[in-house]
Amino acid sequence: MVETSSSLLELGGPVVLVLLGISVAALAVIFAKVFQFSNARVGRHGQVRRAVAQWRTGERSKASQNLLKDRSLSAALVRNAMDAIQMLDQQALSSQERDIREERLREEISARAADRLFGLASWLKALDLVTQISPLLGLFGTVLGMIETFQTLQESGAAANPATLAGGIWVALLTTACGLAVAIPVSVAVTWFETRLEKERAAIEVLLTGVFTAGSGSALNPNPAAS
Repeated sequence: MVETSSSLLELGGPVVLVLLGISVAALAVIFAKVFQFSNARVGRHGQVRRAVAQWRTGERSKASQNLLKDRSLSAALVRNAMDAIQMLDQQALSSQERDIREERLREEISARAADRLFGLASWLKALDLVTQISPLLGLFGTVLGMIETFQTLQESGAAANPATLAGGIWVALLTTACGLAVAIPVSVAVTWFETRLEKERAAIEVLLTGVFTAGSGSALNPNPAAS
C-alpha cells in the first residue's frame, strides 16, 4: 500500500500531492460533521413528536418535562417554545397583547433555529468546493502531463517510440483519475449532509408550528415523517 502511494505521488507529481492533501482535509471535515450531526441527534424526533402530541392534548407541563433529557436540536427548540408559552399563560394579558408577544416569541425561536441549523451547515460549502476543484486539478495535471509527453515526442523526432507516447499519456491521465476519486465520494457526502439538514429544517418547522397552534383549532398534524 505504501509502495503504491509512493508510486502514485512519483508518477502524478505535485498535482497528485495536492489532491492527496485535499482528500485528507475533506475526510477530516466529513468525520467532524458526522460527529456534529450525531451529537445534535439530527433526524431523531420520536421523543419530540410524542411531547408535541401531549402538548396539544393539554398535558403541557408533562410535555415540557419529557424533553429535559433529550439532547437533540429539535428538542431544545421545542422545549424553549413550550417553556416560554407557559410563562405567557401565567401572565394576565389581553388577547391582542398575547398575540403580539406570541408572534415575537415565534420569531425569536425561528431565528434561533436558523442560527443552529446554520452552524450544522458549516464547512459544507468547503466540501462542495472540493467536489468542484478536484476534477479541475486532475485535468490540469493531465494537461501538464500531455504537454510534457508531446515535448518528449517532438524531441525524439523520427525515432519516437509509440510505447513511450502511450506510457506518457496514461501517466498524464492518472491525475484526472485521482481528481475524480477525490470528488465523487465527497460529493456523495455533501448530498447526504444537505438532505439531512433539509429534513431537519422541515421537521423543526412542523414541530414548532404544532406547539404554537395548540388550542387554536388547527388540524395540522404535528408529527413530521421520520427521517
